[in-house]
Amino acid sequence: MRMITFFLIGLTVHVVFFLSIFDIYFTSPLVHGMMPQSTPLAPPASRLVLVVADGLRADSLFTLLPNGSSRTPYLRSIIEDTGTWGVSHTRVPTESRPGHVALIAGFYEDVSAVAKGWKENPVEFDSVFNESRHTWCWGSPDILPMFAKGASGDHVYTHTYPAQEEDFASTDASRLDTWVFTQVKSFFQSAKSNSTLKASLLEDKNVFFLHLLGIDTNGHAHRPMSQEYLDNIALVDTGVAELVSMVEDFFGNDGRTAYVFTADHGMTNWGSHGAGHPSETLTPLVVWGAGVHNAQKVTEPQPYNDGYLQDWKLEHLRRVDVNQADIAPLMASLIGVPIPVNSVGVLPLLYLNNSGQFKAESMYTNHASTTISLCQSLISYSLEGLVYYHTYDRFFLGCSVVLGFVGWTSYVVLVILKTHASLNRHPNLTKQVRMLCMCVAVVITAFLLIQRSPITYYIYCLLPVPVWYSVLKESGTLTDLIRSAPSLPLWKCFCYFVLVAFGIELLVVSFFHRAMLTVGLAVLSLWPLLSGLYHKAKFRSLSWFLGCLCLAGFPLMPVVGREPNLSLVTCAGLLTLFTSACYLWSSRQRTPLHPSDRQQFVTQVTTCYGRVCVCVC
Repeated sequence: MRMITFFLIGLTVHVVFFLSIFDIYFTSPLVHGMMPQSTPLAPPASRLVLVVADGLRADSLFTLLPNGSSRTPYLRSIIEDTGTWGVSHTRVPTESRPGHVALIAGFYEDVSAVAKGWKENPVEFDSVFNESRHTWCWGSPDILPMFAKGASGDHVYTHTYPAQEEDFASTDASRLDTWVFTQVKSFFQSAKSNSTLKASLLEDKNVFFLHLLGIDTNGHAHRPMSQEYLDNIALVDTGVAELVSMVEDFFGNDGRTAYVFTADHGMTNWGSHGAGHPSETLTPLVVWGAGVHNAQKVTEPQPYNDGYLQDWKLEHLRRVDVNQADIAPLMASLIGVPIPVNSVGVLPLLYLNNSGQFKAESMYTNHASTTISLCQSLISYSLEGLVYYHTYDRFFLGCSVVLGFVGWTSYVVLVILKTHASLNRHPNLTKQVRMLCMCVAVVITAFLLIQRSPITYYIYCLLPVPVWYSVLKESGTLTDLIRSAPSLPLWKCFCYFVLVAFGIELLVVSFFHRAMLTVGLAVLSLWPLLSGLYHKAKFRSLSWFLGCLCLAGFPLMPVVGREPNLSLVTCAGLLTLFTSACYLWSSRQRTPLHPSDRQQFVTQVTTCYGRVCVCVC
């Protein structure tokens, strides 16, 4: 019964501290209650066309063909003549929902969505669509409803194809993009005979959003180097050219339309995304039309040392890189709507072809407590302040959780010592310890009451008190342990302690530097020599040494390369089969394997053989 109680208490402690992770790290960065601010000056554009090519890599758009031509001649002509271009730097996770939220709302991943999935944001947020007069959207049913759901009023209109159309096994998913372009053409054709719709279209502060999923789907199904993926990019370029011609014709070439072409994320050569490889985080950005600078010729070296300018043959044109969240204030500034209140993007001034007063007013709108000349500094301080207040309680709660875990670990160690060692089992100083813990609990409660903390904070901060009470109550056991310390092999204990501490620290550092795993495996390979096992089993010790050294080279390899390394996978499988054969040969004179072990061994070897055959084929 006592063991069951101990188990339940331990389970409760671990569950509570596990849940504390969500209050410490997975909290929403959004702040509500702010009023949108807009510039009083007339905007350069009356409408905005946003085209997002889902899964399009920057190099796939900007790189020329071997013959010197471009697979996207229209967008290339915009880059070289009438628009401003650059690279949009996305953040992890490079997924569709976080990418579109950053583009349209101006803030990055809401980590409180970890328990809700990646299809919709868990809380309402402001966006450029919400601030617009009307927004018409065409594209995927996974993305568009998210912005319509969070909009105030009913001015965001979505047109989506059936979810069943998103077939990653499709031979060619470019039909998804064809569907979008066809629907947009039909929309503008119908507006010519629909006076109500035409009147709405002729108003200012309108947004047209085209979400093109075909490139991403073809990338998943066929990989980005496939002909299907590249042909889909060419199809999008043709569609954008026809779209611009149609929009300009509908509005009488009034020069009041701004265009933004970008992507939510890139894709590895494996056809995956979600991590932080440059092929996933570098996306194209091309902006042209009303209020946007024409292409700027440059003769001096540009402040980019990544080598892409030379690879793309664009070193003679000014490149303006942005963070993905910067695109939201750029779009808001072009059509004169308030910047989304939760935006952390910084307006990229080099894209705007407006007066200095308009640029200053556009930067000033969301920071109304300082002078225009200090806007850049104010933006930096504001972003730092947002991070500070978002993580204000993180250190305090983290310390409480660490104290709780250390206390619980100490208590478990004392229970083990009392059970298996001849130490004092009678607690003393119980009354003094109880009074001390009660005082600490009162102080913590008063502190949390003053701060008006949520109820969960009381649990995280007060739980360590009874845990440490249980530890301090065993002061007699601690005293006996200290007294018996001289009789222990201190040098050996110290070495074990250093070894364990080194191993734990190595594992922690390896989260940030994978090469540290190589150091750990290299040290681990010496274990047979240090423990004396080498003299008893030389062959096994040598196998251990070589095996650890082989594994030590693995963390030094890239996590995701430009191409899948099938030869490495094949060699690993062959090595496994060779090791298994050696084991069977060496154990032929020993006691045969148990039938269940033999069955498991045969299954593993057969599976490994099958994988090798798949890689070879």
